[in-house]
Amino acid sequence: MKIYVPMDSAAKALGADEVAAAIVAEAARRGLAVELVRNGTRGMIWLEPLVEVDRGDGRQAFGPVTPADVPALLDGTLQGLGPVDSIPFFARQTRLTFARCGVIDPLSLRDYEAHGGLVGLRRALGMTSAEIVQEMTDSGLRGRGGAGFPTGIKWNTVLGAKAAQKYIVCNADEGDSGTFADRMIMEGDPFTLIEGMVIAGIGVGATRGYVFLRSEYPDAIKVMTAAVQIARDAGLLGPDILGSGRAFDIEVRVGAGAYVCGEETSLLNALEGKRGVVRAKPPLPALEGFLGRPTVVNNVISLATVPVIFEKGAAHYADFGLGRSRGTVTLQIAGNVARGGLFETAFGMSLGELVMDVAGGTATGRPVKAVQVGGPLGAYMPVSKFDTALGYEDFDAAGGLIGHAGLVVFDDTTDMLGMARFAMEFCAVESCGKCTPCRVGAVRGVETIDRIARGDAAAVPILTDLCETMKLGSLCALGGFTPFPVMSALTHFPDDFATRKEAAE
Repeated sequence: MKIYVPMDSAAKALGADEVAAAIVAEAARRGLAVELVRNGTRGMIWLEPLVEVDRGDGRQAFGPVTPADVPALLDGTLQGLGPVDSIPFFARQTRLTFARCGVIDPLSLRDYEAHGGLVGLRRALGMTSAEIVQEMTDSGLRGRGGAGFPTGIKWNTVLGAKAAQKYIVCNADEGDSGTFADRMIMEGDPFTLIEGMVIAGIGVGATRGYVFLRSEYPDAIKVMTAAVQIARDAGLLGPDILGSGRAFDIEVRVGAGAYVCGEETSLLNALEGKRGVVRAKPPLPALEGFLGRPTVVNNVISLATVPVIFEKGAAHYADFGLGRSRGTVTLQIAGNVARGGLFETAFGMSLGELVMDVAGGTATGRPVKAVQVGGPLGAYMPVSKFDTALGYEDFDAAGGLIGHAGLVVFDDTTDMLGMARFAMEFCAVESCGKCTPCRVGAVRGVETIDRIARGDAAAVPILTDLCETMKLGSLCALGGFTPFPVMSALTHFPDDFATRKEAAE
């Protein structure tokens, strides 16, 4: 009997370690031969701890499982969910980037290879650098960290830059509220990130890579550090990758907890041991990045998607999607929602279908009021915008942004003026202080919203003007995007602002 219990942070927070310990103890008491595998999560967080049992006839899912359920689990009398693939939330997905997550032992290279791992790298090793970069361009992959910039163009810029040393930097400083895809992939399938970074390195001529990982992710740090050493010992990293004569190595660096270090130039400063503040552009990091050398800075999901593109081909990946949004989007559903978790699907599904059908609406059963898409700097999308397709240009046209594809759901009891204030306060607390519109504007924004809350109607046009100044004048997206949640709250939910004025009057 083989039993899979996730070691993912979310599953552990919900009791996975206790369930695993109970399984080991109960099996020992009964004298049962049980092989316990600590896998990643399948991403259905409302079912965690999601335990899978394989008695020789395939993996059957049970969840959420408690230690008290373990005797019935081993007896075969616990009510199950059937195979994971048959659970509707999972069955509707198109899993490319996350195909192995929750399936394999995250630190087993044998498992990784048995499920398609290293096929892409072996193919890339037989290609020229120009062919590798062209494959990325043809795939249509855009930066999954939030900016949506075409990955192939970024790689091509670094490829064409002349320098004795180039770098690949993985932005694993996942700080947006309601996002967890980066953490999930690092904890559940770390070798896909390593493979993606190696392919990027040989594609652009870089021999060194860094994973900049946030300190708030201790489990991801532990798994990634172990995976890098395993990969190095197996010849996937080092001076002679798989006997090809190509060199590439990776180092895991841990950040100090600044939200603004999710911005690539601030991240590079922190990586160099400097204060994490935003750099002015130009020069672009692709030309003068880490230590002043040409650097590819890509998000975890962007780099983790590279292996499947090279395994199945650019045309296969580009066949999914909508318009210029090609491939799949890894949506992270959180907040007041019935079925929260990771949902990977081709670009093009409507926001309403995702929230109401796939995620099942709110956990409270009350009507949905708003969905914030794209982290704390994303716009609040009202129900009237639920027909918006999940695509970069589609969301932009609707006044929103996809960002890192995190969605936080709110029901009709939410005070949107309070949410607007939170956005400004968040910006004020997290600002690096480099530019005036962000550093001062966010503080003035909190004060202005407080004036509106006290019934000062004259403060509304001041808030609008302030948001416009921050949007146009800020050095990076922290100050530049804070107006999105503030103005979307004011525009789509005016009653939440008007009632404050009326109450004061």
